[in-house]
Amino acid sequence: MKTKVKEIKQGTCILTEKPFVHVLKAKYRKERCDNCFASGKVLKCSGCDYVYYCNRNCQTEAWSLHKIECPFLKKISPRIVPDAARILARIILKLQKGGDLEKGYYTETCFRKFRDLMSHYHEIRTDPKRVEHLESLSMVLRDLLGDQLMPNFTELQGIYGRMNSIGTGLYLGISVVDHSCTPNAVATFEGTTLFVRAIKDLPSLDWSQIFISYVDLMQTPDDRRAELKANYYFLCTCSRCIDPEESEKMEAAACPSTNCDQPIFLRENEDGQSCGKCGARVPGKFIEEFHEVTNFTKMQLASMKDVAYLDVCKICFSKQKNILHRMNLWHTKTLDLAFESSIEMGKWQDARSFGQLLLPGFRKYNGDFNPLYGLLCLKMGKIELYLEHVKEAREYLLEASKILRVTHGENHSLYKTQLIPLLMQTSN
Repeated sequence: MKTKVKEIKQGTCILTEKPFVHVLKAKYRKERCDNCFASGKVLKCSGCDYVYYCNRNCQTEAWSLHKIECPFLKKISPRIVPDAARILARIILKLQKGGDLEKGYYTETCFRKFRDLMSHYHEIRTDPKRVEHLESLSMVLRDLLGDQLMPNFTELQGIYGRMNSIGTGLYLGISVVDHSCTPNAVATFEGTTLFVRAIKDLPSLDWSQIFISYVDLMQTPDDRRAELKANYYFLCTCSRCIDPEESEKMEAAACPSTNCDQPIFLRENEDGQSCGKCGARVPGKFIEEFHEVTNFTKMQLASMKDVAYLDVCKICFSKQKNILHRMNLWHTKTLDLAFESSIEMGKWQDARSFGQLLLPGFRKYNGDFNPLYGLLCLKMGKIELYLEHVKEAREYLLEASKILRVTHGENHSLYKTQLIPLLMQTSN
């Protein structure tokens, strides 16, 4: 890879990287390959009876690290090792066999080693939640690895602090890429391989000017900043986070006049507000109801963090009607859960309706060339095709193609094996 390029075109892959270590989530261990994450028929490792592989090649490829890990997993069987404990154990085992010399290249000559990652040692030491988490992991690791292989607590804390994984792997080279809530690049995966692609034209390959988002962009500035501070120990000062009107825009109320679609940016305890477009006055009772509906929605969304319930979403919608603006963040989040819940239940007409309402807000908050927005368009194309709306399906799939060609590339399996066959079905 060249370090100096005149211009980087949108969609260019600027970094490809294999993980320093990776771990398949324990809940998938009997249905996916532990090495490449492929689903399908998998065979159990006869040594530990814990991990599964799709073929002999993957087992051989994984053996250099798994042969050390294997007896430890067998020793604590049938217990399931927490994902965080297993990835930490694999880092420890790899470092003890010379992994500290491994280089993650981000250009032909520039690289990062494990010790180059930030340890956040002092921040973690004063963070009670992180200390408690590390102490609980330490007990699991001691059972798994035994006293002989366990690093002392100070060393363990340094390893733990560098363990901020992407997906379920730890990658060295990408650690050179900083965060922004207005990213110009995205990270995607093909199995365990990570790809960073430019989503905007860049004047050159200057790593100090390339940014990905570390967090879900469909959050308020306060929530994004809190997550970044808690996990990465920095305060984001990107253009979106320092925009004083960002939160107001994301949490807009509907105009009290049902004939007007203008968003109203309510200020706390400010009387005499009115719509800037139609002049409709915003009564105090409306402001009070707006805050009640917002708080109710937040509470319901928090309760549905793991499982979305369509009936709960519909209750939220009934309360939000004519109170929250259609582009309000909390309304958009409710639509997202209702959309996914409808798909899970096979309610395709509902999914179609919610998806149509979701698209504008999802695009606004995530950006035009965001992998999640591309996947939403792909899902909408599938739904329309299932409902035999071929023309509409093709429009969504062409939009998905435009986005995923940039975020994933034409050689990605998602593009080649899912999107292209669907597009072909709509070409007649």
